[in-house]
Amino acid sequence: MDDFIMSPKIDFAFKELMRNDYVRKGFLSAVLDINDTLIKSTVLLNTNMPKVHDDEKQSILDVRLTMNDDTEIDIEIQLAYMKAWADRSTFYVSKMLVEQVGINRNYTNIKKCVGISLLDFNYIKETERFHTVFHLREDTESIKYTDVLEIHVVELPKLPQKDDGTDLYDWIRFIKAKDKEEFEMLAKQNSYLTKAYETLEEISADKQKRLEYDARQKALYDYNTMMIESYERGKAERNMELITQMRADGIDEEIIKKYFPDIR
Repeated sequence: MDDFIMSPKIDFAFKELMRNDYVRKGFLSAVLDINDTLIKSTVLLNTNMPKVHDDEKQSILDVRLTMNDDTEIDIEIQLAYMKAWADRSTFYVSKMLVEQVGINRNYTNIKKCVGISLLDFNYIKETERFHTVFHLREDTESIKYTDVLEIHVVELPKLPQKDDGTDLYDWIRFIKAKDKEEFEMLAKQNSYLTKAYETLEEISADKQKRLEYDARQKALYDYNTMMIESYERGKAERNMELITQMRADGIDEEIIKKYFPDIR
């Protein structure tokens, strides 16, 4: 029996889960911390954002959708650490706002845009909370300036061992799950996770989707390997520059070898 099950952390699998409107509703109500009855419907949009300028690279979103009140939401999963993630996520949510102005030609009809970042690394250093929410606020009195921009950051490694009783806690455990036994246990928590697990089983058993999943996983592994190799090359080149400068300054070779024992 094939016990293979896709990991929802791989964006391909997560996108496939979000194609199910019932699963989308459950996930969004958990992240936004609203009663699921307030979400009558959601519509999955094209995940390719059009270019604003001709010389701009196309922006690709993982999952982009709109709710029944026209709120637009962008959900992304990022596995590898990115120092500029805050700037990147703000850029994409801002771009969604800019698109609305381009269509309506005025500011009065702008709808709320929400960015949800699922990060498989620690990013917000000032807190140990795994879910943080950001708005534009006044520095001294924390007065909210506008509600049209909202960013959620969910840091998977910060999920505590102790259940905090929220639906989001169960969802993040589901996204982080590594085997069928864990998925099956979490699927019992609520009907949304039951449907998410059923959907995950279906796509995991689909031969074509499994090929696409494997290709995406390989691309992620290749990218991460390339980044590590580039870092190591840059580090080696920098070390050689330092060694060359130390020799030019007449520093004793034994001292140089003390700090750079691998040099020849």
